[in-house]
Amino acid sequence: MPGSAAAVGALPGEDSREAARTVFGELGDPPHVPHLPLLPARGPGADPLGRTASLLVDLPVDRQPAGWRFVDAPGRDAARAGAFLRADLDELAEAADGWTGPLALPVVGPWSLLASVELTRGERSVSDHGARRDVVASLAEGLSRHVADVRRLVPGAQVVVHVEEPSLAAVLAGRLPTQSGYGTLRAVDRAEVRDALRDVVAAVRDAGADTVLRLDPEEAPWALVREVGPAGVALAVRDLGPAGWESVAACVEDGIRLWAAALPVPDRPGLSVPTVAAVVDAVRQPWRRIGLPATALADVVLLPATGLAEAQPALVRDLLTRLRAAAAALEEASGD
Repeated sequence: MPGSAAAVGALPGEDSREAARTVFGELGDPPHVPHLPLLPARGPGADPLGRTASLLVDLPVDRQPAGWRFVDAPGRDAARAGAFLRADLDELAEAADGWTGPLALPVVGPWSLLASVELTRGERSVSDHGARRDVVASLAEGLSRHVADVRRLVPGAQVVVHVEEPSLAAVLAGRLPTQSGYGTLRAVDRAEVRDALRDVVAAVRDAGADTVLRLDPEEAPWALVREVGPAGVALAVRDLGPAGWESVAACVEDGIRLWAAALPVPDRPGLSVPTVAAVVDAVRQPWRRIGLPATALADVVLLPATGLAEAQPALVRDLLTRLRAAAAALEEASGD
């Protein structure tokens, strides 16, 4: 995907038709990577957790005061999540009519899902071995079906499942607080974490799609990522230190594509969008320092550093325009 830009994840607003048109209007030109938008401003069920929970097979959830919880039968908010997904897929199919290229589907990964969704008794589901097993299997099956649905609606799409795992490091280190707040949950065995992610990646691959893992750059478990073997890894590169970039190099040399979240998103009105040169240098300079070949820069996919859900709607198009320009400049730099 030379010169590629993407903005996988949440957008501002509540209009799924406008969101899909914006994404394909700005990124609907290969090799850029449009995506199925998330619109959390619509309320419970439109948030990333609600979207992902709606994909689970035979594991109903509902929204409780403290957050999402597994229940005996689907509740109202779970029904809303399913309705939002169906509506978003309908709008995606219309906006992506005739599309032949990469198409990203954002989801919450199994370990961050387990860290966030409660058992019926109120504790985080990651604390229970049986729940961990069931959720991983259910999510793998749900993602397989989700990919199949999208490939049916957009036959020319090369689907990429963008798996967000912000809680992965805390799960491995045993730093997740209990729901009472008076203690922490026991760390999950590394082999179990690795095998679960492998199962998800394998299910997505068997459905005809690739997987990208989005990680916390400061605590990414790099060796584990390489053992899991996703097609790509996404992270905020401005937060990477020298050791992190060395780990990126090892992944790139293993054939794992870097999705570089390099475009800062202004967090209040009046702040300017970073220049193309600033975005490019956030990737090119450390890339060269660690000795990766300049030609490989053409394979990097550029992303915003954070989600766009809180951005002003008028700013979103400006950010995506800047991102496209930076992706083109980064491709040009690959020939230097």
